[in-house]
Amino acid sequence: MPLTSPLSQHIIRRPQRIALLGHIAEQGSITRAAKSAGLSYKAAWDAIDELNNLAQKPLVERSVGGKGGGGARLTAEGERVLRLYQRLQVLQAEVLATDEAARDFNLLGRLMLRTSARNQLHGQVSTIERHGRNDWVRLQLAGGLHLDAQITHDSTQRLELEAGVEVVALIKAGWLELLAIGQAATPGHNCMSGVIEAVLDAEDGPSEVRIGLPNGQVLCALAQPAALTALNAAQGQPIQVQFAPGNVLLGTPV
Repeated sequence: MPLTSPLSQHIIRRPQRIALLGHIAEQGSITRAAKSAGLSYKAAWDAIDELNNLAQKPLVERSVGGKGGGGARLTAEGERVLRLYQRLQVLQAEVLATDEAARDFNLLGRLMLRTSARNQLHGQVSTIERHGRNDWVRLQLAGGLHLDAQITHDSTQRLELEAGVEVVALIKAGWLELLAIGQAATPGHNCMSGVIEAVLDAEDGPSEVRIGLPNGQVLCALAQPAALTALNAAQGQPIQVQFAPGNVLLGTPV
């Protein structure tokens, strides 16, 4: 199975995150892998979430709070991606044998976009419906999940969107709202159910809540401690998360 375009670009743009797969394979622990890779525990979690969200299948399976701060192992797909990364390292060393080639790679790096949006979900366009000046774009995610995005018709044309096109949906953590299981979602909003994998409290401000979806992708939401208490939200508890289609940004590979 070929890699998704977003994941292929991620291998090239952010090799240090792909290299984390090798440390996980060697260490069998998120904590030890993070230390070996020179990352904080939180940064390692972020990297794993982003990789799993961009892949069609999860690359890493983990268990929270295991020996050494949480056990982790590569899935078969993760092992395949790691082998590809290792082959690319060899090819890159050959290509960068001259200073001119190295400068060209630096130029390519500047032309590729990074984003501050915490949630980046890979999917494919399934349908596009025209509503005046806006389009309602439905994305098919891994595992049969879907989400809707509302963008202008001009944006649809500029991105050359049509059924089957691969895209990345970008959603800022602050745009997600947590709901109790069974609580009615706002009409017209996206609503997904999952399980809270972790709640990372902050000394001042909202807590960061990681929600594992049934397809292996992960959403990150921000919530005030009082709101979490009212929802009885804690690690291992089921939860719903909703967000407006207008708060979904779409990106395509350049």
